[in-house]
Amino acid sequence: MKQQKVVSALGLAQKAGKIISGEFAVEKAIRSRRVKLLLVAKDSSENTKKAYRNMAEFYKIPLYEILSREVLGSCIGKHNRAALAIVDEGFKQVIDSALSDC
Repeated sequence: MKQQKVVSALGLAQKAGKIISGEFAVEKAIRSRRVKLLLVAKDSSENTKKAYRNMAEFYKIPLYEILSREVLGSCIGKHNRAALAIVDEGFKQVIDSALSDC
């Protein structure tokens, strides 16, 4: 149930243009302080997860490690994605509440 709610919210956020994906685009958005929530795939490499955790900690961005790279990518209609950045407060709250319910 939790996973389905997150997947649905990610699809809607992508259609609304409120998701940034791709390594360089996500890093650029983090540095420009546009990111409200960062999602990192559980099956990403440890170096990738550490880099995103460090950025999230430095810029005070909530971060969740969820799903797989394949599922994260398919949620937004793209190929495998190691990280997704949510840039809208409304979508951040929906996903944040779905993930913190458990």
